[in-house]
Amino acid sequence: MKLISKITMAVVILFAAVQVNAQNFKIDEDKSTVTWKGYKVAGSHYGTIDIKTGNVKLDEGGLTGSGNVVIDMTTINTQDLSGEYKDKLDGHLSAPDFFDVENHQIATFEITKIRQTRKERGDDASHVFTGNLTIKDITKEVEFPANVTIKDGTLTATAAFSIDRTKWDIKYGSGSLFDGLGDKMIYDDFELELNITATEGRKMMNIKSNTNPSKPANSSLPSNR
Repeated sequence: MKLISKITMAVVILFAAVQVNAQNFKIDEDKSTVTWKGYKVAGSHYGTIDIKTGNVKLDEGGLTGSGNVVIDMTTINTQDLSGEYKDKLDGHLSAPDFFDVENHQIATFEITKIRQTRKERGDDASHVFTGNLTIKDITKEVEFPANVTIKDGTLTATAAFSIDRTKWDIKYGSGSLFDGLGDKMIYDDFELELNITATEGRKMMNIKSNTNPSKPANSSLPSNR
């Protein structure tokens, strides 16, 4: 029994150390953007979508991590058009032909893994993000390279990648699914660019203080943001 108790205590201490070393960052939605760009035979269009909320969690060395991003689909905003043409495209992208915003007001990206990379992809990325992207209640795993920096309690992450919209039941004008579209064809792949700024909140509390509710919390710790 004594041996089992010692092993259990060692595991608890090790886990507590990992917890203390974790860094939690809350995404600043006012300083973070999602930019999209779609292509058709006759040209292209680009715009933005707002991030509603989110967080990123990294270990002390920034080697691994996880997180979550919630995207407000009601904020689709075409930026290369103005006036009537902009309103028409924003409305069409929000309609059932595309993102069906009335029924699917948010999209989410659950980051299941963040790992440091050694440029094995031949790019300049510092990390690789893996996660589950949910659009129109359809979830698919995606993976893409990103550049992550941490300075003075602020995390910045940038990434650019493409996804095949048809995997999320966005089929309008798809040349791979419909024939005879001519110059009305819209390419399946569209580009997403993430620019995230997040501020560090309180580091995760050590298990000992969590498991002892009678002990007062350390008032010197900064509050969660």
